[in-house]
Amino acid sequence: MIHYYDIGHAEVFVFDHFIIKQVKEGQSSDLLNTSELETIVKEHFENKNMVYISNRVNSYSVNPLVYKEFEKIPNLIAIAVVPHSNSMRLSAELESKFFNKPFEIFENLNTAVSWANRIIETTNTQTFPKSS
Repeated sequence: MIHYYDIGHAEVFVFDHFIIKQVKEGQSSDLLNTSELETIVKEHFENKNMVYISNRVNSYSVNPLVYKEFEKIPNLIAIAVVPHSNSMRLSAELESKFFNKPFEIFENLNTAVSWANRIIETTNTQTFPKSS
């Protein structure tokens, strides 16, 4: 792990090529929270592709419109979700319809991380414009 953030509604773990976000029990993932994630991505992944992993160890609500905002992050190339219940899996399946980049659901965090690393390795290196 490179960095850890407690951003109030969630914990964010930043690694070389991916972020793992764990939303706290009873919180929500909505458009207001998306800007915090964008700030972390800009700080740690400028000019570098990355994958977002949602480790759903707690029960919380997700506004599926956040995925339209996530698509605007040019170097976010894929999302992995690790649901810890059947209802979380069903929600993730619905959410996947709102994201037009690779979106996969995994049984455990290890397989999600392995997939994220493979996605990064197989993605062509791109140059991203510096933010102003």
